[in-house]
Amino acid sequence: MSLRLVPANGPKSASVQDTAGTLGLHDTLKHGPRSIAAEIKDHGGLRQRLENWEETQDNLKLTMQRNVYGVAAPMRLLMERKLVNTHPSPFSTSNIHLDILMGRDEIIEPADIFQGPESNLPLDLHKEFEKRYKH
Repeated sequence: MSLRLVPANGPKSASVQDTAGTLGLHDTLKHGPRSIAAEIKDHGGLRQRLENWEETQDNLKLTMQRNVYGVAAPMRLLMERKLVNTHPSPFSTSNIHLDILMGRDEIIEPADIFQGPESNLPLDLHKEFEKRYKH
């Protein structure tokens, strides 16, 4: 457990220039097969940091709980999360119990408002208004 505030940089992918042998070609035996996709994606690590942001913040909170209250507090919280996550509600797509335990109950995200095709919103709003307000 660490007190890291920001996710760590991910492993950098090696380019052909980094893995070139004596002839200037990619050394497959030493560095494995060449991956064009790994060479093209150059994000600078920002995307991976953003993807790991919530996990890093959660680990920080658990570590702080452990330092303040002892090892039993984060262990109990993790067990409660696992228990709530294994028994999802058959009537709802959201898991409000897990949101409360994760501390996401006071946060409004786009998924809370825009629920996709399973929502009850009509597909054509103009036709719906014409039906309602037809004189």
